[in-house]
Amino acid sequence: MAIIPLAYRYMERLTGTDRQTLIERIPMIGADIERIEEDHVDVEFFPDRPDLYSAEGVARAMRGFLGIEEGLPIYTVHPSGIAFSIDPGLADIRPYLGSAVIRNVDLDEEAIESLMGLQEALHWAVGRGRGKVAIGVHDLDTITPPFHYMASPRSRSFVPLDFDRDMTLDEILTDHPKGRDYAHLVERFSEFPLIVDANDRVLSFPPIINGELTRVTTATKNILLDCTGTDKRAVMTATNIICTALAEAGASIETVTIGDEVMPTLAPAERCVSAKECASLLGLPLSPEDIARLLERMRFGAEPDGNSWIRVLVPCYRADILHDWDIFEDVAIAYGIENFDATLPATSTVAEEHPTTAIARAVRAVMVGLGYLEMIPFTLTSDRVLYESMRREPLPGTLRLLHPISEDQTVVRTDLLALLMEMLQANKHRELPQRLFAIGDVVEDCATYQKMAAVSIHPTADFSEAYAAVDVFCREVSLSYAVTESVDPAFIDGRRGDIVVGKRVVGVFGEIHPTVLNAFDLEHPVAAFALDLRAVPGYPALPDTPSPGGR
Repeated sequence: MAIIPLAYRYMERLTGTDRQTLIERIPMIGADIERIEEDHVDVEFFPDRPDLYSAEGVARAMRGFLGIEEGLPIYTVHPSGIAFSIDPGLADIRPYLGSAVIRNVDLDEEAIESLMGLQEALHWAVGRGRGKVAIGVHDLDTITPPFHYMASPRSRSFVPLDFDRDMTLDEILTDHPKGRDYAHLVERFSEFPLIVDANDRVLSFPPIINGELTRVTTATKNILLDCTGTDKRAVMTATNIICTALAEAGASIETVTIGDEVMPTLAPAERCVSAKECASLLGLPLSPEDIARLLERMRFGAEPDGNSWIRVLVPCYRADILHDWDIFEDVAIAYGIENFDATLPATSTVAEEHPTTAIARAVRAVMVGLGYLEMIPFTLTSDRVLYESMRREPLPGTLRLLHPISEDQTVVRTDLLALLMEMLQANKHRELPQRLFAIGDVVEDCATYQKMAAVSIHPTADFSEAYAAVDVFCREVSLSYAVTESVDPAFIDGRRGDIVVGKRVVGVFGEIHPTVLNAFDLEHPVAAFALDLRAVPGYPALPDTPSPGGR
């Protein structure tokens, strides 16, 4: 979770209230006070509220929560006449671009710190370490439009931020601190993303580093914003959050034309929610008028629509509103979490550990003892990761999302091994050896059960290492097994084996196939194994759950 420093003087100027009130009330919007310092307070916000990752965003929310300024913030956007073009060669590298012109900014040191902090927090929360989104802010008065987002030869050079000499793009990846940190995002491509102005001067090498030419200082009055990435929704979320944050500080927002698209609009989204459902879920006797009034405090636009519905306008920066219940949560916050009556549950029970939890605990103990580090991969993934990259055929029982929000999250995982391979890819710039394991739910044929998987990557990883790990693991969890020759295409023929319990194949182990390594851009061999935990003694039999089989 992001910890955001909020300078008292700046926050008091933005909210019109005193620091003590802010310190007392900020936790009530869903945050934790991390520490209170002499000139600022550090506040921890949840990843689902990236709009609160700046002093401007927090001030906007607090003005509503404290009743100082309620209702939907209106952001007027004017045309700038500035255009961006995108090189078709970026389609397979980093295809999406969000941009805006932000004028009349007033950046003192505190405002610059807030802007830079917001940029880095969004890189983490929305950008997934700059992989999905990278953000650049540039002094517009130092460059000449129109601008071009291009696929550049790696030999192109410019002066990167915090350096005083020209460096080629390849040199930046090896000699610049940011280049070394984020080289893994682009180094596999023959060309690199680059943003240049009408005079062919370099603004930015996304997602790595901006140019020294466009450094933002306290003298900067006009900003060009660029957000590049691999996920369009994430790119536009970052664009909207930064634009509205600077608008809260008094700046004016202007559009940029990218191809046939004019952005940003900063327009709210409209939803219609049930007052009856909201009141029932929260256990409160709230009328549509009550709910609308509470939502106004949370900076929504809201008005009753008949006797049982509320028409809600969701601000463009609220990327977390995906369901009506997300709106109802804000109703509860505005009502006051401290105002809910504390009551005992209607029933009482004596708890005991579920057998699957006990097995999971045992698995963790064994794997940690073997020197593996636990990972917790996402539950949602894609056919590309789960099947195509692993050289496996899609399972007919795969649960698919009807309306996925990203091409990377289209199915519910049926296996954990592929996700660990993806984790190795994300950490390929880290030192070796790396030994990772995961344990968790998978879904197949609408049945949920648990699997585990483990991977080991280093120059000498091989079949023997995987076999030894399987043998120790099965002995420690009291699982009697046999080994037969496997046909799993994710592993090398002759260096793979199936784990058999009774007459059922419940797992697989061996050395990962070179084609799979290439698919995940890995340069060293990987020894791995995976196991269906339903085979472990003590695992409860679930009604209508298929027997372990296949992988």
